[in-house]
This record gives sequence, C-alpha cells and structure tokens, in this order.
Amino acid sequence: MAFYIAPAFLEKLAIHITKNYLNLPNVKVPLILGVHGRKGEGKTFQCDLVFEKMGISVVQMSAGELESPDAGDPARLIRVRYREAGEMVKVRGKMAVLVIQDIDAGIGRVDQMTQYTVNTQLVNGTLMNIADTPTNVQLPGSYDASPTQRIPIIVTGNDFSTLYGPLVRDGRMEKYYWEPTRDDRIGIVFGIFSGDGLRPTEGHRVSEGDVAKLIDIFPTQSIDFYGALRSRLYDEQVSAFIRTVGLEKLSTRIINSNEKPPEFISPDFGLNHLIEVGNSIVREQRRIHELRLVEEYNQGIKVRSSEPADHPPTTPQSSSPIGQSSNSRLTFDVVSEINRILSQGDRVGIEYVDKRRFQTGSWTCYGTFEGNASDAIAALETCLMEHDRDYIRLVGISKQSRSRLTEMMVQRS
Repeated sequence: MAFYIAPAFLEKLAIHITKNYLNLPNVKVPLILGVHGRKGEGKTFQCDLVFEKMGISVVQMSAGELESPDAGDPARLIRVRYREAGEMVKVRGKMAVLVIQDIDAGIGRVDQMTQYTVNTQLVNGTLMNIADTPTNVQLPGSYDASPTQRIPIIVTGNDFSTLYGPLVRDGRMEKYYWEPTRDDRIGIVFGIFSGDGLRPTEGHRVSEGDVAKLIDIFPTQSIDFYGALRSRLYDEQVSAFIRTVGLEKLSTRIINSNEKPPEFISPDFGLNHLIEVGNSIVREQRRIHELRLVEEYNQGIKVRSSEPADHPPTTPQSSSPIGQSSNSRLTFDVVSEINRILSQGDRVGIEYVDKRRFQTGSWTCYGTFEGNASDAIAALETCLMEHDRDYIRLVGISKQSRSRLTEMMVQRS
C-alpha cells in the first residue's frame, strides 16, 4: 500500500533533521522540532512515513512516560533514551531521532487547576538543558567526558500554548503547525483506501476525483475520520462471522485455534456507501457534543439546591454567598448552578474556546472563584461580553481533590 507523504511535512522534517547533523558555520540550530495541530490529522503517522523514507532510526517516548510516582525518573529516562539514540548512530552508521509523542498531554498545563509536579519541572528543565548542550548529556550520578552524539528531538502535540514558555522559545524549539491542505487530504485518504480497491458504484477503480468528492462532503473531518470509516465497512462481515461461529465458541475459534484464520472479502467501497457510513459516524460525533449526560445526571441536584422560580431570593447583601445576575443572557439554571457549586464549598471555573480550538478541546481558563457567587456571576457576564463569539462553559471543581465534578455549557459559538 502506497501511503502519501505531504511534501511540506516531508521538507520540514528533512530540513530540521539534516541541519542537526550538519556543521553549519556560526549557525545555532534548534534541537527540538515541535509538530502541533488538530487532533487526528496524522502527525504521528506522517512522521513515521518520513523516518521510513529517510532510513532513520527512531527512539520513541510517550506522554505517559513523563510522569512517575518516583521523582526524577522521567527526566532520567529522557537522558537515557537520548544517549541510546546516540549509540544507534555509532553502531548502525545512520541518522537517528528521539520522538516524544503528545508532549502537551504529559507536561502541558490545561488550566489553573492542573497539577504542576516535581517531575513536570524536571522534565522541562531536562529538555531545556539538552537543547542548550546537546553534546554534553550526562546521566545522574555519573560523568562521561567524551562528547555525546547530537540527536534531533521531534515532539508532537495538539496545543503547545499549554507548555512551559522557556521550553518552546525560539532557539530551543522550532514550531511547525501541521494543517493538511485539500490536496494533502486527497492524497492521504486515497492512500488509505488504495489497497482496498476503492471503487464507485459502477464497479471501476476509484479516481482521485471520487476521493475529492468524499473530502468535500466531510470538509471539517480530520484524517482519522476516514480511517475509522474504512474500519466501519468491515463491521457487517465481522458481525456475520460472530453469528456463524457463535458467541460461546468465538474465543476458542480466534485464540489458539488449529483452524486457519478467518478470511474477509473486500466490502462495498462504493462512493455512495462510503457517504452513508460516514454520515452515521458524524451523527455519533454530534451526539457526544449535544447529549451532555453530565448535565442530565446533575439536573436533580440543581433543582433541589435552587429556590423555586415563583419565590425568587431576596436581594443579597454584599457579604452573602448567594448571587444573582443582572444579565438577561444568563439563564436561571446557570445562576443556580454557580450558587450550588459554591454553596457546597467547591470552586467554579469559567472556560472559553474559539470555534477552531473547540474541535481539539483546547479550552482556556478565564478564572476560578470560590466563596462569593456574585463575583463568579459578574466574571461570567464579563466573559460573555468579551467572548461573544466563543464557546463558554462552567466547571465545578472539588476544592479538596481539585478534580472536575461537573461541566455546563453556557454559550455555543
């Protein structure tokens, strides 16, 4: 199967990696390249394709390895993996890179309530130190006088604004925002389906024009949507296989069976069928955003904690914890939710996000409040005026555990 590599993506990675292995006179080359963008746009897969095309050895790390119950372990692991990549260069005689996937999920601060641990500090400090002295990377408790092989570092993520500012500054990290063009999307999606003999309803092999129609019908979907669509096409055959074998015998038929593995024929890759299945996936996406089960589960609590509508509370004094709204845009439910959260001794958080970042879930904290509800209500009214075209939501935050308890959408873009 011939997968598509976006030319701009290939050029960016190739230049960064090559520059780090060249001795350019009087040129300070950033050691780290940060590839960021919307979720599901194939950042990791495009990186893998580039590494394979260039014949580069890869040492991988994930965001989950950037935290540990033992302070200092993640920072030490970064140094170990960096030196391991350096040994690969010496042994194999070809370039190597260190890749850290989804770095913002490991050391990013999503809001003011995100815990900032010792390991987070040490990881930031370690990466900055390696970026500043890439040929002198030592392991804790030892010192090697010989220079360390310089290894370019590639980090991926969705929202680099959550990372520590000094780490992402120019000179340490070069940033590349990956947003595939329409031509890139056509090439990538055509590569996804090319091995399956994608064909329209007439029965002949599909052209890039057919893929372009599919892209135009779902213009806001990320690349992984089409991978999920391809997987969904096999559901009917898998369901038929389960019915044939029987649920009771399914496990022994698949695991440690003496029979040959089940075979599946190419499903219907007709363009009309792809559109039909794609629409079903889109409907499921919309249900996630519209259903808001958290609000439903907490509706009873909100009703019990709020006063009846026909007996509005008297105007509170300035010291009263109960707040009212002077803004007609705030519904009774929103005001009641703020009062309920604060009356239980928890905090109220206000978050906003624009339409583009809403798709990646990259919310920004406007502020957190406790005690006096009037302050929180006034802040929410101000937030509505300042961000009248953005999404805005309320978050109930436990004062003790700092965990999120509830979410309530106040305004949609």
